[in-house]
This record gives sequence, structure tokens and C-alpha cells, in this order.
Amino acid sequence: MKTTSEDKTLGTVTEFTINAPQLGRDKTIWVYLPYNYNDTAQSFPVIYMHDGQNVFNHTESPKREWFVEDKLNDLHSEAIIIGIEHGGINRRIDEMTPYKNEKYGGGHADDYLDFIVNTLKPYVDENYRTLSDTKNTTIFGSSVGGLISFYALLKFPNVFGNAGVFSPSFWFSEEIFTLMETVKHIEGRIYFMAGDHESQAMLPDLEQMEQLVLERVTTKEQVHKKIVHNGHHNEKLWRKEFSDAYSWLMD
Repeated sequence: MKTTSEDKTLGTVTEFTINAPQLGRDKTIWVYLPYNYNDTAQSFPVIYMHDGQNVFNHTESPKREWFVEDKLNDLHSEAIIIGIEHGGINRRIDEMTPYKNEKYGGGHADDYLDFIVNTLKPYVDENYRTLSDTKNTTIFGSSVGGLISFYALLKFPNVFGNAGVFSPSFWFSEEIFTLMETVKHIEGRIYFMAGDHESQAMLPDLEQMEQLVLERVTTKEQVHKKIVHNGHHNEKLWRKEFSDAYSWLMD
């Protein structure tokens, strides 16, 4: 296990490898523990984040990094963050899309979520002091990671109580809207964020989905939407907006 910080005023990041039988391979997992994790007996909420390489500065290009560790330290975060390695250029779309696209393929998100829910989360809850209940379990991602985070909230409402949904790829398949028609009620909380300079379909799709969600929640306070002026579909936008989303989701 590798630690990236020894300053006790900062959080620490370690990593481990776990077998994902649902995917037929191993996954590298990064774990951010809060600055006070070793100085208290308390348990902490957990955020599961996709694209772990980009989240914790292990990507090949700095332009693709979120620098989440630095942002969490600045916020004096008291949450455990689990960064899940994406499947690389050939597998990422396949893992994070619930339905197949005629051009791009995909459609195996259920296997990926099965791994998170039935393999990874039990391991995390057993080995770290987590608040494992629904209210304190969040799933978070961008692009197809935003799509699968939203999908996970619908498919596993007893596991995930919150979702960070950045620049969601709702365009990938109309079936995500069809699924919404079958959902009668949403208990969880959702933070939607997108830029106004992303794809042509981004904002109309987001507004359509937001309306469908608002028709199914108990209170509108369960939903927050932020549209960023001049925001493009890239890590620069997601990096910039992470802190606001984190603060709302952890409130």
C-alpha cells in the first residue's frame, strides 16, 4: 500500500488492487483518508468516484487531472474517497454505459456496478471505518461517469443515497429516459453540473432529465443543478467544480 502524504494535517492517499470477478480482471483502487482518520475512532461517509486515475493524479497528462486530493485537503474533508480505476480507452465506455450505443458499443454498466456494490463496497466497509448506510454513500463521476452515477442511484437506491452527476452522457442511449418513466419515486440527492459550451445535446438532455427527476422526488431540495458559463466538456471544468459539488453533497 502506497501513501502519498505524511503530513498529519493533510489527508492520505493509499492504493490497493482488488479482483473484480464481474469484469474478469483486477482493479486498482485509490483511497483518500481524511486528515483526522488516525486521530479519532469516528466513522466517515464514503464517496465512490469513477476514473480514479484522473481523480488522484495518476493520469499521463496533467490536463486530465482533477487534483481531488489537494481540493479535499483545502476543504478539510471528513469523507473517505474511493477512486476506481477506469478500464482504459478500450473498456471505459463499456463499463460505464448501461445501454448499448449503435456507434460506440458499450452497455455493460450492470457488471461494473455489481463489482462496486457486491465486491468493492463490502471490502471498503470491512477494512475502513465507514458510515456504510445509504445516506452516507455517494457515487460521483463525469461524462459517462456522470451517466453511470445517475443510473446507479436509480438501480441501487438502497446503496447510494447521493450522486454527483457532472456533464452526463444522457445522449448515449434514449433508454435512460425510458428507464426514468418506470421510476415512481427517488429518495436520493443529485447534484447536476454541466457547462454551456459542451455538446449541443448536453443542456437540453440535462433539463429534460432534471424535470423527470423533479416529478419523482419528495422535495426539490434533493436536486441541485449548476450550469457553468463557458464550461467545456473536459477535466478543467470538472476540476474547477468539484469543491462546490462536494460541499453540497456532504451537507
